Amino acid sequence: MRAFLFPGQGSQKLKMGLDLYQTYTEAKEVFEEIDSALSQNLSSVIFGDDAEALNKTENTQPALFAVSMATLKVIESQSGKKITELCDMVAGHSLGEYSALCAAEVMPISVGARLLKVRAKAMAEAVPAGTGAMMAIIGLDIEKVREVCEKASTDTEKCSVANDNCPGQIVISGYKSAIEKAEGIAKEMGAKRALILPVSVPAHCPLMMPAKEIVEGALSEISFKNPVVSFVSNRTAVIESEAKDIKEHLALQMINGVRFRESVDFMVSKGVESFTEIGSGNVLSGLVKRCTDKAVSTPVGSVESVAEFLKTL
Repeated sequence: MRAFLFPGQGSQKLKMGLDLYQTYTEAKEVFEEIDSALSQNLSSVIFGDDAEALNKTENTQPALFAVSMATLKVIESQSGKKITELCDMVAGHSLGEYSALCAAEVMPISVGARLLKVRAKAMAEAVPAGTGAMMAIIGLDIEKVREVCEKASTDTEKCSVANDNCPGQIVISGYKSAIEKAEGIAKEMGAKRALILPVSVPAHCPLMMPAKEIVEGALSEISFKNPVVSFVSNRTAVIESEAKDIKEHLALQMINGVRFRESVDFMVSKGVESFTEIGSGNVLSGLVKRCTDKAVSTPVGSVESVAEFLKTL
């Protein structure tokens, strides 16, 4: 069995997807469709030289989505196969869920792009600058990290698990004061590293409640279809097949942690032996390698890697 994985923030780089854009009409059409949907020349940001512009959350999220969707469309057109023939499951990391859901034909690409633009703007505006922070903790298991968060939190300023990425690599998010306190506690409890991340948005924690409400409102105006291929949710780490439930979990994802490690374990338990990371970078493939030795993961996001992938079908 094969699962397609779709990356989230942190996988972006300038000129990602450019070779696909220049080589395949299908890829170019995806970038143009997203530019049109957003009334923005996002392609020029992706293919340009301004890293600061690309790294703005409101550009990063739809940009990564664009590269994933362009890669997928090239795979589908070049193989002559539909998503149901290409993989058995789909999942994404954070914003990558929107890519996974478009892949599973839950919504059109233009709708996914517009939702991500709303999501990104809402996240950027949810808390005043300097209020929140995120930190990667290396070398502690999930239960110890939860204990770290509990010890670092007060009644009014809390932190919690944002990304359970793989064994020994967990990201926490919340009030800056709690995160700073958690740094020392984590090291005292045996963490190899506790590194405050250079991000302005404390994602996947209760500080994102204002963003959750905005995303919820945007989702309520959109008609979703049920997925044509099994979709594994960040929120539940199991298959979610009903459109109304998927909407609810997408909103709740804003204030809850991404359960990537558990999602990989679940997919492997269901028989997945091969993961394919669709889009920019190889972050998720690296995480899968740390999660399990019962499956392999291969990144596909360039002309060369698409050609290699097509040979495996």
